[in-house]
Amino acid sequence: MNTKTIVAVLLVTLGIVVLAYSGITFTTPGKPVEFLGVHIETTVNHFIPPVAGALALVGGIVLLVVNPKRA
Repeated sequence: MNTKTIVAVLLVTLGIVVLAYSGITFTTPGKPVEFLGVHIETTVNHFIPPVAGALALVGGIVLLVVNPKRA
């Protein structure tokens, strides 16, 4: 398998997963806050919309189907 095929399969898989779950939400640690001597940890929420999954799916399929012409 070449690199193009691996990337295409990963894009198709990611696109199917995102579409199956109607978007994916995940959190990452944010900046800690010190307020009046109290240390507060924060989190940042991220959302991958279904449109991004559809684009990844289409992009992966295009990579699998299109063969580059060699000169």
